[in-house]
Amino acid sequence: QVQLVESGGGLVQPEGSLRLSCAASGSIFSINVMGWYRQAPGKERELVATVTSGGSTLYSDSVKGRFTISRGNAKNTVYLQMNSLKPEDTAVYYCNLFHGAGSRNTYWGQGTQVTVSS
Repeated sequence: QVQLVESGGGLVQPEGSLRLSCAASGSIFSINVMGWYRQAPGKERELVATVTSGGSTLYSDSVKGRFTISRGNAKNTVYLQMNSLKPEDTAVYYCNLFHGAGSRNTYWGQGTQVTVSS
């Protein structure tokens, strides 16, 4: 059983910044991928960024250069530093964990709302 808890969402003006946090708990395989996805109203959930347990990162082209995903000092913690936010970044952001152990491979947090508006 794995639980993901996100925090840090909110309302921010264009060009502002937010830092999202996700803490995972439970039985988690040491080799895993954690990431952030987002879903805007009326749209499909899309990849934002991922980071492996080895530190490799992947970003959507739409956020590359503006967002930074990182692992925390605490194990199974991931952050998303969002800079130069745009209105089109408005979405519910979900933390994700993928690993190869257990009865399921993919786990999702409850989501945190990010709204970019003046």
